[in-house]
Amino acid sequence: METKTILHELRTKHGLSQDALAEKVFVTRQAVSRWETGETVPGTETLKLLSRLFDVSINTLLGAPQKLICQCCGMPLDDSQISHEKDGSMNEHYCKWCYTDGTFMYSNMDDLIEVCVRNMASEEHSADEVREYLKNMLPQLDYWKRYEELGDGGEFEAFKQKLIAEINAMEIEGMPKLESLNALVGSYVNLAYRLPSGAAVPFLDDSATYLGNQLPCEFGGDRCFGVIANMDFILICTYDQNGENPELVRYQKR
Repeated sequence: METKTILHELRTKHGLSQDALAEKVFVTRQAVSRWETGETVPGTETLKLLSRLFDVSINTLLGAPQKLICQCCGMPLDDSQISHEKDGSMNEHYCKWCYTDGTFMYSNMDDLIEVCVRNMASEEHSADEVREYLKNMLPQLDYWKRYEELGDGGEFEAFKQKLIAEINAMEIEGMPKLESLNALVGSYVNLAYRLPSGAAVPFLDDSATYLGNQLPCEFGGDRCFGVIANMDFILICTYDQNGENPELVRYQKR
């Protein structure tokens, strides 16, 4: 679709008049009208405001002329997967698993590769084939080319190691030692736990990115431990296959 059509559809979808949209992005109603007739297109700064207002990428506003991929993991990007900065604006260079709220989730390429292998391996492509592909592809991406410039000097990795030590110090019965934490988007791990009152309540924000991992239970069986954490809390739970029958084991503020 063309920009004029996209802007008109987004405006009407959000129930905004041309005057109301103009006020939100600091232009005149006539400017909005000219965008929707195709006479002009918004400037760069206005596109940024529209992107934040409608929660879509600038690439989408311009009719998706580019094929976006995450410059950390190589995953194709659409608006639901694009990362956000602390101010809420989209960063179209990365997915929300690799970059969130101004922080890169991975400082070690091998760790990222192993996470990707678990999600990408299939009957068609074995784990070894996927691993070899990623080892050749990732170094070509901007984040890894510019790691010395973009990295945080190991600060986030040090935070993850501190968090791992705190979780292991809880000594949860039946839970093996935690070795690593990976980026997990809230909507994928936001289970609803049954409270004493009988109500089932989710604890997480679907749109946020957390650190976590899944661990087998040392007592055997199909039940697993789930670990979710960020700077504010640590959550330990257990569940059956596919996250069924979740039970909250520990929720601790940091």
